[in-house]
Amino acid sequence: MQQPQPLSLDGIMRDSSKHVDEENRNAATSYRKMENTDPNYPLDVDKNDDMSMAVSIASSVMTADGIEDPTGFAIVCLAILIGDMSRGVMFPSLWQLVEALGGTSVTQGYAVAAFSFGRILVSPMFGTWSVTHGYSQTLLISCSILLLGTLFYAQAQNVGRPEFLILSQTLLGIGSGTLGVTRAFVAEVTATRNRTTYMAWITAVQYAGFTVTPFVGAFFNKVLEDTDVNIGWIRINMFTAPAYFMSITVALTIYMLLMHFQDRARSQNPKDIKKMSAKRAAIDDHANQMTMVGLSIYDCCIVGCMLLNVATKGSIGCFETLGISIAESLFGISSTMAGTIVGSCGTIGVISLLSMGKISQFLSDIQMICGGMFVMAIGILSLTFVEENGDNPSWVYMLSFFLIYSIGYPISHTAVISLFSKIVGRRPQGTLLGWFASAGSLARLVFPIVSGYVEHYLGIVTLFYILTGVLGVSTVVTLYNQKTLTMLSQ
Repeated sequence: MQQPQPLSLDGIMRDSSKHVDEENRNAATSYRKMENTDPNYPLDVDKNDDMSMAVSIASSVMTADGIEDPTGFAIVCLAILIGDMSRGVMFPSLWQLVEALGGTSVTQGYAVAAFSFGRILVSPMFGTWSVTHGYSQTLLISCSILLLGTLFYAQAQNVGRPEFLILSQTLLGIGSGTLGVTRAFVAEVTATRNRTTYMAWITAVQYAGFTVTPFVGAFFNKVLEDTDVNIGWIRINMFTAPAYFMSITVALTIYMLLMHFQDRARSQNPKDIKKMSAKRAAIDDHANQMTMVGLSIYDCCIVGCMLLNVATKGSIGCFETLGISIAESLFGISSTMAGTIVGSCGTIGVISLLSMGKISQFLSDIQMICGGMFVMAIGILSLTFVEENGDNPSWVYMLSFFLIYSIGYPISHTAVISLFSKIVGRRPQGTLLGWFASAGSLARLVFPIVSGYVEHYLGIVTLFYILTGVLGVSTVVTLYNQKTLTMLSQ
């Protein structure tokens, strides 16, 4: 019997270069070839293990510096964008719509929370569907529900009841509940070594959706402030124009999914691993050790990352809920100007996210998480010195939102997503990332409602102190467990 030739590093690099060329010519064929990779190869490696290095290169479906399926990646980014645009575009006029329907700040909290409630309902289910039914079908169903939600939102003023607005917000949340699906797609087509960079890219898209697109809502506010056109049941004004704009955008996304998105076959169970590096075995042994709370170290790290997600998402959710109200009541800033400020800070935040690849060369995920939460805490704490009579300088509002929206939240939250994905590793990520997204949505449901009550009964400054405490405790706990988190994310 002919003996197999030894595998050299030069041979690996030549095969890798040839594989990159094949991927560029035919993305789908290259992906199927990847699915047939020899399961006897180890999946995690030591630096000096040449065979393991070969598998690491072969198992990545990336090209030399990009993603194997750029069209699919672009469409997934579009799906991410419209999900959070459905919040961002409505942001400048939502508070005024709630007031027009007879609601209060508590009603505003429920309206914002309804969006996250919708996401909680479906995120784990959509994550599982992406494994069992594929990405294409899951994204088409979610976008169809999102389209229905935009049409319902456009009719909220005609119906005239805040409950109908809350229902439409719930539908919007259900339709955008694919964060776990889209993150699993990106995790599947990127190597672990570049995971932070590509997670930052899609987070930049998501972040632009709800922090940059308020520019669009502010534009509608300005142009249609004194306009109210009725054509049958269609009503065009500053409240409905954002919804109809979103309807057109979602319909375009559905068309792109139908015509240009190539689905990927996925397996529910990972391939049997028959060889494992000594380093990987040692990490897994440590991860499987039980703790005093009855969970393994791995499970504790998964739960811990979800709690970090709750802390960051919940804090930003409070400002999403009360941002316009804070601007008007404490600083005398109009809703149009507040939307412009948030959009400007969000734009800078997107730039921060697009720079994550460079930042990650100097800082670890743990350092970015803790540093980002610290900056968020400073931004929130700066608001505790305001006078509640409304006579406060506008630069304080701008500085606070800059620290929160431009630096703290985008960097810390993206690093949390990346850390979670690395800890999950090569296990099927769709379902777990679905639960991760649900944890964030739960925070965006609970925190806005609680913030509405705290602001109403205890005052806005008390809320700022509570949020600062949440972020401070999260930072300390993360630093205390950084050694374990770093080990499991390798």
